[in-house]
Amino acid sequence: MLQKLPLLIIFIAGYVYAQPLQVQAPALINSLETINKNDRILILAPHPDDETIGCAGVIQQAVAAKANIRVVYLTNGDHNQAAFIVFEKRLTLRQGEFIHMGEVRRTEAIKAMHLLGVDEKNLIFLGYPDFGTFTIFNQYWGDSRPFRSLLTRISSVPYKENLSFGAPYKGDNILGDLKKVLLSYKPNKIFVSHPADVNVDHKSLYLFLQVALLDLRKELPRPKIYPYLIHCVGWPKPRHYHPELGLTPPEKFLNSQIGWSKLELNPKQLEKKHQAILRYKSQTQSSAFYLLAFARKNELFGDYPLLEIKNEKAMQGQGTPAFLGSSDIFTDAGAGQIIDADEIIEGKGQVSYAISEDVFLIRIDKTRELNNRFGIMLYIFGYSRNKPFNQMPKLRIVTRHTNFKVFNGKKLVKAEGIDLKLSEKELVLKVPLALLGGPDFIMTSVKTHAAGVAFETSGYRLIEIK
Repeated sequence: MLQKLPLLIIFIAGYVYAQPLQVQAPALINSLETINKNDRILILAPHPDDETIGCAGVIQQAVAAKANIRVVYLTNGDHNQAAFIVFEKRLTLRQGEFIHMGEVRRTEAIKAMHLLGVDEKNLIFLGYPDFGTFTIFNQYWGDSRPFRSLLTRISSVPYKENLSFGAPYKGDNILGDLKKVLLSYKPNKIFVSHPADVNVDHKSLYLFLQVALLDLRKELPRPKIYPYLIHCVGWPKPRHYHPELGLTPPEKFLNSQIGWSKLELNPKQLEKKHQAILRYKSQTQSSAFYLLAFARKNELFGDYPLLEIKNEKAMQGQGTPAFLGSSDIFTDAGAGQIIDADEIIEGKGQVSYAISEDVFLIRIDKTRELNNRFGIMLYIFGYSRNKPFNQMPKLRIVTRHTNFKVFNGKKLVKAEGIDLKLSEKELVLKVPLALLGGPDFIMTSVKTHAAGVAFETSGYRLIEIK
């Protein structure tokens, strides 16, 4: 088997490189709002290189307009050991080697930003655990022990040069650092990783930002948020460096509720972005075909709209919500309220939300591709204006057919009041708002699975309860 492995690698590599050129039809995309000298731009990057891949054009235009700009890195990217084995041509499994990886990527970020015109003094490195921040968001708050990275065996920020040096790996500290940056800098435009990105650190940074902005709602005017997408299965295509092409939304999002906008790059800006990506030698030696696919004629930004849902009281005799066929929306029969739908990507189904009688309802329409073994993994994070976020429940509900388990953080908890109904065409889950801490907002995402096969996760939606 080991003797056949090189041939297998060659076959896979040949498949990747030999794919035909695939150019999607252009979508209707608005132009990004012009950046001017009065703007205060904040770029939030989960890892060193994300700011360049997603926002090098924005950074250059901000510098040209003489706008203020800051770049904040959530992690030092110290978990990508496969890339470093290629880069350093040796195994990197000891704790000190992982820290070395993070220091290398920090140095690369400084060089890339210098090329784009951003001084090192405007770069802020937090240094939280690469590939660990979503677990922290979900499980590590308050009096809990800090998260410990599986590979590094580290439980606090190890980088002496970083703003957060020595901070335990806890959600409170990440949230506190973000709020500190927001209050001191007061940005009016924030570019952040996308809520539908498949990378967990990218999701978590978006979520931490939403909580931070809600916490600071009385102290900071709400900035405009521009999420940028990096990790999406099979996108962008074709791979490699194609500066003659534009960047278009992934096909599965073309009919979603995401409002896309784009920033056009001139040839000089595009070449600088190309060169800035190449400054990340630790990553491009193994993944240049992927990273350079983002060096195109435009950059792409888009977010889901805020969903506002009324907590309606059902009319007498009509206490059970009625769903309208297999459409993309459903209605509370008592209140008559139409609720928007979100997509479960790749056409596997539609997910919709409603709130009635202090119960949060999630409905997923099933397609023919999903059989009776259909199940979901649902994350629900509630936010209350009157309670610290570290005290709010953080639920993960895992269903398989008609059975389900409920976790609050790391703990398995009683499913009091939760109800699941599964039929041939839909799954309906009801969760009392009391189990979510009586929230004013909900952040939620769904992953479907059937017959042991996991499908991709829907993007995180922010829901305001009216």
